[in-house]
Amino acid sequence: MRLKGKVAVVSGAASGIGKEIATTYIREGANVVIADLNQAAADAAAKEMSGPTGKAIGVVMDVTDEQQVIDGMKKAAEAFGGIDILVSNAGIQTVEPLDQFKFADWKRLLAIHLDGAFLTTRSALQYMYKQGRGGSIIYMGSVHSKEASVLKAPYVTAKHGLIGLAKVVAKEGAKHKVRANVICPGFVRTPLVEKQIPEQARELGISEEDVIKKVMLKETVDGEFTTTQDVAEVALFFASFESNALTGQSLVVSHGWFMQ
Repeated sequence: MRLKGKVAVVSGAASGIGKEIATTYIREGANVVIADLNQAAADAAAKEMSGPTGKAIGVVMDVTDEQQVIDGMKKAAEAFGGIDILVSNAGIQTVEPLDQFKFADWKRLLAIHLDGAFLTTRSALQYMYKQGRGGSIIYMGSVHSKEASVLKAPYVTAKHGLIGLAKVVAKEGAKHKVRANVICPGFVRTPLVEKQIPEQARELGISEEDVIKKVMLKETVDGEFTTTQDVAEVALFFASFESNALTGQSLVVSHGWFMQ
């Protein structure tokens, strides 16, 4: 029960990696707020997860909407008595050559990943600083926080940006015992990645099987996808590490796709 009594807000948590993290946190004793665009999906996930070790509630949250973020974080703090952990996980992917990328698509992706991270972080920090019991901010980066791939210009840009944000939060938050770190997963077979397979096959002129073997998993040591549970275990590690010894860091979880 490494998170007993803690309160976590996880954005984009009605499915995929976010849902796995929320489930893991509840297993370890936390109460979790499932923040998602879809209120019904958030409520359903919260109902499914709640149990004897921890409770969950759903809140609707468009992370690019300042007022929705403020209201959602207030609801989280009121429901469970504060906020100890924020996992900024909400994200999208758009695959297209840079010379053809629509400006509106560029702005939308950066808004969700970077504006969303800023807005949720700012709100969470206000509660964490006031509470005086420290806290953990965790950003969902990517191997693309470290390395580039074709067809993913705004995604690579945004994921690199999260590392910079985490470093600033780590420095500013240290005196309040608030830590900030970034998880950098390799390819996880979520709906986000499933959507990319036919898109990349079309853009690269290769088969979907070759996208998986020769693009997504080519650089791994074992030809395996990273799992949602792999990522959730790292999120648990960052959330449960109580001192400033581990802050401002990024950890790659990618079956060796990227090695530092």
